[in-house]
Amino acid sequence: MTYPLNCSKNSMKIAILGTRGVPNYYGGFEQFAEFFSVYLVQKGHEVYCYNSHNHPFQEKSFHGVNIIHQYDPEYKLGTFGQFVYDYNCIMDSRKRDFDIILQLGYTSNSIWYFLLPKNSIIITNMDGLEWKRTKYSKPVQQFLKFAERLAANSSDFLVSDSIGIQNFLDTKYQKSSTYIAYGAYPFDNPDESILKNYGVTKEQYNMIMARFEPENNLDMVLEGVAMNEDKTPILVIGKHETKYGEYLKNKFKSHSNIRFLGGIYNLEHLNNLRYFSNLYFHGHSVGGTNPSLLEAMASRALVIAHNNDFNKGILANNSYYFSTAQEVKNILHTIKKNDNLQLVQNNYDAIVNEFNWEKINGEYLQLFEDCLAKSEKRKPKQ
Repeated sequence: MTYPLNCSKNSMKIAILGTRGVPNYYGGFEQFAEFFSVYLVQKGHEVYCYNSHNHPFQEKSFHGVNIIHQYDPEYKLGTFGQFVYDYNCIMDSRKRDFDIILQLGYTSNSIWYFLLPKNSIIITNMDGLEWKRTKYSKPVQQFLKFAERLAANSSDFLVSDSIGIQNFLDTKYQKSSTYIAYGAYPFDNPDESILKNYGVTKEQYNMIMARFEPENNLDMVLEGVAMNEDKTPILVIGKHETKYGEYLKNKFKSHSNIRFLGGIYNLEHLNNLRYFSNLYFHGHSVGGTNPSLLEAMASRALVIAHNNDFNKGILANNSYYFSTAQEVKNILHTIKKNDNLQLVQNNYDAIVNEFNWEKINGEYLQLFEDCLAKSEKRKPKQ
């Protein structure tokens, strides 16, 4: 299916950089890029999305979105290859006279800021506080701080996907940013039979889902589980074939109720596991709006979240919070989903009313139109 280009007098020519490409085969930014790029095309704009040369989708158009494949040596060079890929994308963008370039993240592209086309409006989604992630060495953390500063100071306009990030940018760099959250689709088709695949029954298990990284506080949650006398199963979902994963599996190997399931990529199964769980622990403590948190809310899970500004900015008073393993133990001992259905409903309503993709896409488009009107670089097309 194709869409007409330049079909309105205010049509913009827009590029999306910073992802591995669309359709989404990778993660949060790719999912947003897919939804938003197609939305823009449907609104009559000319849209280009940069894709890795070895992306599974090799066509030149995706639902009217122009796909530009660029060489990406990450498969050969590891992380350094991301810098080369971003360089290739930016150099190509210099030839195309874009009105707006949307950069998703800054980790490996902000060092090339001086190569960005001078006549295009540069809008950057600042992602999370990447330099806080403990998986990075001290030198890498210092580099990420440097990259963050470059992006904050070289972009024409900034986007924050959480109030916490917005406040940080204002305080650290005296840079204003537009808060636009992430999104999720409401889940309304539960199928209890799926639980048989995992040996659990409705509301007789808890769960946590996260990358196996220290800042996601799996250790704290599982320590609280181990301290608790009750032996309700907790499903631990995430790829655990890592050094940290091996450490956790060894630490808690004597606790048979702690079940390491590995990564689960079947969205229907994940939605049902969240929907029928008793408590859903969300331990993330670094970054902006986390997609898995919104998906849990959309799946009507009772969220038990790590106590930090990022999570509170989304959940407000509709969650129980923890900061220690002892608090996790206390929550496990006293809290049941069935007693907190109003919190569950409030979070679901927030997805429907605030964190829905149509609203978020509309807010980004409004930002683009405002930036085009404000910027001296471009003038609205007549």
